[in-house]
Amino acid sequence: MSLIPASGTGKFWAHSAKIIRFARHGCTNRPFYHIVVMERRKGQHQPVIEQIGTYDPIPNEYNEKLVSFNFERVRHWLGSGAHLSTPVAELLGIAGLLPVHPRTYMSAWRSRQTAEKLAELEAASQKAGGSAQTAETSS
Repeated sequence: MSLIPASGTGKFWAHSAKIIRFARHGCTNRPFYHIVVMERRKGQHQPVIEQIGTYDPIPNEYNEKLVSFNFERVRHWLGSGAHLSTPVAELLGIAGLLPVHPRTYMSAWRSRQTAEKLAELEAASQKAGGSAQTAETSS
């Protein structure tokens, strides 16, 4: 007679859905993420199966956000049928392991639009400031 999965035989664990996602660590206002493989239904602070990378979202002194992956293990888990969370899929797309995620294109487009608007406002303020100075010096 076989045991049911809840009895601890490991049969359920071997066939349950896995996901590669972030597990938040760090302090208040200073997040740091471990990129982990865990069962899909568990919370982010539950025991993980394996840690396969890290992500530091706060830019360092060179304005870099540091990411590290163990690509061998990522390929293993993807080949085993593990799912990806959207933020991890974005990072893997930027890293070149997967196609670039569409959300990455959208955030880059929004950043360009914001930068163009700021440049236009600066140019307008420089022009207005320059014309005000020439009016003062001519009188």
